[in-house]
Amino acid sequence: MKRALILAALFGAACGGGAKKPPSAPQKPLAPAIDMGRPNIVFILTDDLDMSHVQYMPHLRRHLAAKGTTFSNMFVTYAVCAPSRASILTGQYAHNHGVVENRPPRGSFRRFFSEGREQSTIATWIQAAGYRTGLVGKYMNYYPPQRDPGYVPPGWDDWHGYFDFKSMAEGAAYYNYEMNENGKVVRYGDTEKDYVTDVLRDKALEFIERTPKDKPFFLYLGEFAPHAPVSPADRHDNLFPDLKAPRGASFNEEDVADKPAWVRAQPLMTPEVIAATDEWYRKRVQSIQSVDDTIDALVKALETRGQLENTYIFFSSDNGFDFGGHRLDHGKGDPYEESIRVPLIVRGPAIAKGRVETAIALNIDLAPTFAAIAQARAPESVDGRSLYRLLVGKATMRDWRKDFLVELRSKEDAGITEFAALRTTDKLYVEYVNGDRELYDLIKDPHQLESVAQAAEPELLEKLAARLAVLRACKGDGCRS
Repeated sequence: MKRALILAALFGAACGGGAKKPPSAPQKPLAPAIDMGRPNIVFILTDDLDMSHVQYMPHLRRHLAAKGTTFSNMFVTYAVCAPSRASILTGQYAHNHGVVENRPPRGSFRRFFSEGREQSTIATWIQAAGYRTGLVGKYMNYYPPQRDPGYVPPGWDDWHGYFDFKSMAEGAAYYNYEMNENGKVVRYGDTEKDYVTDVLRDKALEFIERTPKDKPFFLYLGEFAPHAPVSPADRHDNLFPDLKAPRGASFNEEDVADKPAWVRAQPLMTPEVIAATDEWYRKRVQSIQSVDDTIDALVKALETRGQLENTYIFFSSDNGFDFGGHRLDHGKGDPYEESIRVPLIVRGPAIAKGRVETAIALNIDLAPTFAAIAQARAPESVDGRSLYRLLVGKATMRDWRKDFLVELRSKEDAGITEFAALRTTDKLYVEYVNGDRELYDLIKDPHQLESVAQAAEPELLEKLAARLAVLRACKGDGCRS
């Protein structure tokens, strides 16, 4: 990551053909295991929001964390926007759904679309179960199709899809953007009422209001905040004037001799770079205040309609973000905690209030969780596991996974060497395509400051490498253990 990139990221870095026939015949479905009625589901997905931002969201903490369960070990399996979003929609690892970059041809919405992946997503499963489905906001990088801006993917009854690629290409994001609103392209301007987070809030509220009370609904709210080019709402532009990026133990790590070549190539952050990183972090925290306002508005609307107690509300992010960890002044895609660990906070029927769940949860678990709640039928090709039994206290750590796969299969992410990693409850083991390896003892070294790969027992490395090889090729049930 060259130092010149920090300014590009601060002021405008992006997160970033004809359809083929869909994949072969549908797989045998996984029958839902739980009978819990017909609750509503609201899923709020932020963009590039790292764990530290949650402390600056009082409505999130009051309405969701205090009234629900926080997963302290929630991770993404591919810490890049489009691959992670495809995993959220399908419940699959990236090596199974095939979206491995933010850009075409190997990634983005265009890959997802051309490979027919939209024929089987959480939207199609839940719609088939009788739910009214709605997406408001960001869907995936490079949406919409080049030749069909009015395209609405299968499974969605109400569609307000943000034009990610065009907005970013024009240097816009929070103002002067376009959306496909149920087949009609609508352009927004640069006035206060056009601020994208507030527009998405109003459309989400309208979806709830227009859904009959006897019809269960699934609302997917894809926020753009706090993604660059970040622009807070005017009402939040002066908040947190002295805020700085977190100074964790890995911030601007002095000695990276133990790290792989791509990290060793990063120079120490200069005072100027640190100042720019602090400014960017402050703007991002300002931008999520409007997301926090949206959470407050949604909860109040559901309460007014008498639906709050019968609604599950999920809050998460598509990936974490680096703000100086291991000298990485900005970005994501690496295997470290700053990139792969994200928030997951859930409230809803039968969920304990103020509880912290320590079991490992993944972005590939979200789709099967939503399906279980909706009593929808997810295909056997799903790699993740429903979190519902964890949420209601009917599963234990003995029943649960002890490890998972993290991948990077692209060279587009600012100098990070492609890798596959095994993250367990107490270790991180990474294999890079150039032969570099890392191993961290997360009990002794939770900040991943000193790789012990060179000193590790060969038997341990062989065991970890064998398990990693299994997960790199796993499919469906073989990924869930």
